[in-house]
This record gives sequence, structure tokens and C-alpha cells, in this order.
Amino acid sequence: MRKVLYFALCLLVLASCKEEAKPTVVEVVNNEAIDSLQRIVDQREAEINEWMTTFNDIQEGFRLISEAEQRTVLAKGGEGADRKQQILKDIQFIQNKMDENRKLIDKLRGQLDESTIKSDQFKKTIEVMVSQLEEKTRLVEHLTQEVNARDSRINEMSENISILNNDVADLKNESSQKSQTISEQDKKLHTAYYVYGTKGELKEQGILDKNGEVLRKDFNKNYFTKIDIRQQKDLKFYSKKVKFLTSHPASSYRLDADASKQLTLHITDPDAFWQTSRYLVVLVK
Repeated sequence: MRKVLYFALCLLVLASCKEEAKPTVVEVVNNEAIDSLQRIVDQREAEINEWMTTFNDIQEGFRLISEAEQRTVLAKGGEGADRKQQILKDIQFIQNKMDENRKLIDKLRGQLDESTIKSDQFKKTIEVMVSQLEEKTRLVEHLTQEVNARDSRINEMSENISILNNDVADLKNESSQKSQTISEQDKKLHTAYYVYGTKGELKEQGILDKNGEVLRKDFNKNYFTKIDIRQQKDLKFYSKKVKFLTSHPASSYRLDADASKQLTLHITDPDAFWQTSRYLVVLVK
């Protein structure tokens, strides 16, 4: 019997404990409020994280734009097709990055408008970034104008160089022609002709006529030997007796005999010797 009562008492105590562990209405309300607040906190944290991701993407875009600007400044220090291509490539890169940043700023604005969180500081930051974009836009326009102006100068310089090259070519051609003319005139000024032969040989070539006159007309000029009076001053006649049929000052030459007594003309004053006649006719016996 005692065992039965003890068991019943234990059941009663156990039932009493279960009833005491049951939550109250206040506790249930508090738990629901905490859960609601936690959801709000989580939602706001997710929104802020999303803002910061977009903001960081925008900042990274500005960083890359600044790097491209520095490359452009360095590239402007030189000339040539490679420099120009690098500048144009960087300008295009900056424009693309600015377009991306504009879209990201619009996205960030939309996120702020749709959010329950109101942040004046974030809005001010967006306006600062918009101002940065406007400044970068003016920079790109300035760089583009500089490249176009440089192209215009290069084209103008190329045209001027082409004109100068043509002028130089014309001058060279003219100078070459003048030099050739001068050279030809110089040769003529210092060219003389001589011939030696017997009376019969000279008559046969029309150099000596039947009256004993020389170089009258229709004589064979090809029979003469052409010389440069500045270089050839000794003429050998292979004869022991010679007679000049053309007039040349005696003071301007001498006749020297070799061991065989054959005579050689040595011209001591070429200008004087050839002044009277550029043709020398020598009769040999």
C-alpha cells in the first residue's frame, strides 16, 4: 500500500513540475519581438553589406581610372605611333570604367531609395563620387582634344616635311645638274687637242691644205688626241725633228731629247701655251 501511495505521489510531483516549465504569455511575446528585431537587424546588415560591396566596386573603378591617368601622363612625354596608341587605349579604358561607375552609382542610389535605412552621409558620398565622375569626364575630353591637336600638328609637320623633302630633292637635282654643267664646262675650259704627223698624213686628214695652211676647214677632228691641260703636260712625238704649225709662245714650253734624240714636248706654262689655240699641230720628219 505504501508503495502504491509513493508511486502516486511521484506522479503528482512530476505533473506539477511539467506545469511549472510551461512558458508564460509574456515570455512568448518577448521571444517573438526578439526574433522580429533580429530579422530587422539581419535585413539591415544585408542591405549595408550590399551598399558596401557596390561602394567598394565604385572605389576600385576610380582607382583603376587614376592608374590609367598616370599612364597617360607618362605616355604624353613622347612621340610616335606607339605612344599615341597607348594614350588612346588608356582613354578608352577610362571611358569604359566611368560608364561602369555611373551604372554602379545609379545602382547604389536605387538601393538607398528602396531601403528602410536613411543615410544622409551615404547620399553625400554619392554626390562626391558624381562630382569625381564629372571631373574625370572633363579630363577625358581634354586628353582627347590634346590627342587630336597633336595629330593635327603631326599631320601638318608631316606635310611640311614632305614639302621640304621635295624641295631638298629639287635642290639636289638642280645642284646635280649645275655640278654636271660646271664639270662639263670645266672640262671644256681645260680641254685641248693635239696631233703630230708627216706632211702627207696631215694633208690626208685635211689638217694641212695644199697651200700649207692649217686647220682651215673640213679637217678630221677625230684624228686629234684630246687631253686635259692640267694633267698632261708632256707629249712625246717619236721624232728627232718637229715643227709647230700652230702658234704657241716659246716661253711656255721646251723640247727635250731622249737618248735616241727623239723629242718630247714639256709644257711649262699650260695657260700661256694653250691661250692662242686649243689645237696643237706638229709636223714631224
